[in-house]
Amino acid sequence: MRNPISPLEVSRFLHRHEQAAFQKGIKVSIGFDFHEYVAITEATPTKGKTSPVFRPNRSPIKPDEGYWVVGFDNDNEVALVAAARLYNLHHSNLAEHLQSLRFFYADPTKHAHPQDSCICKAPSAGTITGKVAYHGDFWVRRDFRGQGMAAVTTGILLGASLAMWAPDFTCALAGKWTVDKQVYDCPHCEPGGSILRLVAEGIQDDDWLFWRTGEEMIRQIDRHNRSA
Repeated sequence: MRNPISPLEVSRFLHRHEQAAFQKGIKVSIGFDFHEYVAITEATPTKGKTSPVFRPNRSPIKPDEGYWVVGFDNDNEVALVAAARLYNLHHSNLAEHLQSLRFFYADPTKHAHPQDSCICKAPSAGTITGKVAYHGDFWVRRDFRGQGMAAVTTGILLGASLAMWAPDFTCALAGKWTVDKQVYDCPHCEPGGSILRLVAEGIQDDDWLFWRTGEEMIRQIDRHNRSA
């Protein structure tokens, strides 16, 4: 996808979201070493175990194909985390990648439990191909919830993913409660994105699929900059 938005416009979009976090008392950092990310998340109270999608011992990520976001409060304690990675699905699609378990494990034959499974029923998942940026492992500390931090963090992920990858699609997986509470501002969501069972991970989820096209990313950033 060709990106008609200039780097300066993306930079402005990112800066506004970084400043919005700062005004809430959170300083945002971006990193690329997922060993460091897992060390941070494992040491963070109330943050659940990081998905194998972002754990190097299950799914290594090349330096130019993933990044993470961590927000620290005024006491330098972790207040939010999120991560992103790029999948090359030029010869596949999101539904196939999920159901093969390669979405979660670099080598399912080595790491997946015999009873692991993933069913993807979301109709659009079969059409999501090319460069696909997945945004996941989202967590906000309880005392910062309900303050718009989900929108701020999503904005940082959108801007960073567009700047680094200019993806054809972005996607995320989350429970129905996020739809009911309108947690994420995303143009498309469908049930049955990932009916997942990972035995060794203790994961049993029925998540909706959230997605947007690269062109929709650009339009959202352009609208935000114009309104600002």
